[in-house]
Amino acid sequence: MSYLYLTVLFPLIGFVLLAAGRNKLPENVAAIIGVGSVGLSALVALIAGMGFIANGSVAQVQHLWTWFSVGGLAPGMSLHLDGLSLLMMGMVTGVGFLIHIFASWYMRGDEDFARFFSYFNLFVASMLLLVLGDNLALLFLGWEGVGLCSYLLIGYYYQKPENGYAAIKAFTVTRIGDVFLLIALFLLYQQFGTLHIGTIVANAPQVLAGDHSLAIWTSLMLFLGAAGKSAQIPLQTWLADAMAGPTPVSALIHAATMVTAGIYLCCRMFSVLEMTPEVMMFISITGAVTLIVAGFAALVQTDIKRILAYSTMSQLGYMFMAVGAEAYQAGLFHMLAHAFFKALLFLSSGAVILAYHHEQNIFKMGGLFKHNKFLFACFAIGGGALAAIPFLTIGFFSKDAILGAVWAQGQSIAVYSSLYWVGVAGAFLTSIYTFRLIWVVFFGKENTPYHQIKGATYWAPLGILAVLSTGLAYFLKAPVEAILNSAKIPAFIIPETLEAGVHGAEYTAVGIALAGLVVGVILFAFAYKAVQAFAETSFGTGLVNICRNALGFDALYNIVFVKPYLFIAKILGRDPIDGLWLVLPAIVKGGHSFTSSRQTGSLREYASSMSLGVVVLLMILIVIQVVGK
Repeated sequence: MSYLYLTVLFPLIGFVLLAAGRNKLPENVAAIIGVGSVGLSALVALIAGMGFIANGSVAQVQHLWTWFSVGGLAPGMSLHLDGLSLLMMGMVTGVGFLIHIFASWYMRGDEDFARFFSYFNLFVASMLLLVLGDNLALLFLGWEGVGLCSYLLIGYYYQKPENGYAAIKAFTVTRIGDVFLLIALFLLYQQFGTLHIGTIVANAPQVLAGDHSLAIWTSLMLFLGAAGKSAQIPLQTWLADAMAGPTPVSALIHAATMVTAGIYLCCRMFSVLEMTPEVMMFISITGAVTLIVAGFAALVQTDIKRILAYSTMSQLGYMFMAVGAEAYQAGLFHMLAHAFFKALLFLSSGAVILAYHHEQNIFKMGGLFKHNKFLFACFAIGGGALAAIPFLTIGFFSKDAILGAVWAQGQSIAVYSSLYWVGVAGAFLTSIYTFRLIWVVFFGKENTPYHQIKGATYWAPLGILAVLSTGLAYFLKAPVEAILNSAKIPAFIIPETLEAGVHGAEYTAVGIALAGLVVGVILFAFAYKAVQAFAETSFGTGLVNICRNALGFDALYNIVFVKPYLFIAKILGRDPIDGLWLVLPAIVKGGHSFTSSRQTGSLREYASSMSLGVVVLLMILIVIQVVGK
């Protein structure tokens, strides 16, 4: 336990070395530092995890120093290891290490190779600080760290203005969520007198019971903060545009790190959220709406990475549905499963992009199956897990557990029964767009010449993630539940009377997901011309445009927020306040100009002016006398 700080320190040292060396470092040296630092962090995490389990899974805290002390607030730089933080730490370092290995192959030849890995290392260090911090102030420091790194990585190719715009958009939208989280921290400190997570979680039922409206605001602010990082409606618009960054960045942000931070926060602060059933229901509804909107958006995208981005948004919706239904362990297991298969899909898409000379439009690819069957196998396994193909993939075991819990919750609260069917509809859409993606890329007409790709740092991470995305990873479920139980994360208990119904609900979800797969086969393998003909009709074109723009949230926000902001900025850009104060010097300046112009040197004008002045003065005195009488 005494070496837990090394998990954060190693990638932080890597960041410092890479940032200092920049372009002076050879690629191989930069790769060794960048990949090696995260590898050492993963090794320390493994050792710490084994020690944690050997010691009976008892939570431990490593206090390094007091960060600051202001009044009664004195948060420490303290790392907390329990079952939940161990799960997150293992996921961040393990999957992050594989992504770093792949990135060392993918980014070869880039002129800013060391700069890229410096940001990558800082990202991992920030995420580890977020999940290991024992107080909300330290968590918020890591939270802001991953926000900064996401800006740097999304805008990595800053030479293109659209990439800079995407980075600014991600930074701005997630900052809105961060403001909500900061408000939640203020409210929690006001009520608990501390930001220590363990104290807040333990005392929430007593402290928050006194003022329900204040508890609602606190829970709502916590969730909105989580929604910003985890791209839930209404703060979801940044995620698809984040594809502007290099593909390994997409894998790191969308699989094992940044977007899971919101899920972690909600599960960590579960006792606060549970004091407000209304907010819990709102969380599930938000997740359900997000997953269905993202499903329709993914259905018509043509960019391979944007399809996967919207699928990430959809899967995060399932996780929030689980949180709102109090099925925390099911949501966290799906988060782990998603880290495996989504990292696999993003890294595989990066290999596909390189194989087709950096082409990202799936309709300009095609025919990849005959050239690279390994990539097809990786995509098939990852896509199968995403679509929750029964028994063969880990996605089946994780997603169906969520839907079963939501259905069970719906037997006592009617809203959750409706949300179950929304989740099932989302699974149907997922199967369709997943099959569309795989079919077009691997079996469609070849429109771009294939470029041979090879290298152990390319296929080894994909092979490991492919195995972890199969049904074999089901054996991780019991250990995950055990360590989460040790962290006192509540498990969703299904009453015996509902067990048969839950199994039926899960089988129904599987059947409808398989039906979606069949529909996808029919539409894109056998009746694609009919699909194209429909898309060319006026109704079809409008429908496609609406879905491609994710129901127009960007356009709505542009009208409601962006244009008014630019209008106000344009007005204030002229500085009306300063302009108002400048009236006084303008009057003085005008008076000076007028009186100066009267200094002509003409004796007649001076005499006339003096005479006129005397007359005016006499008239004023006469008026005063008359008024006085």
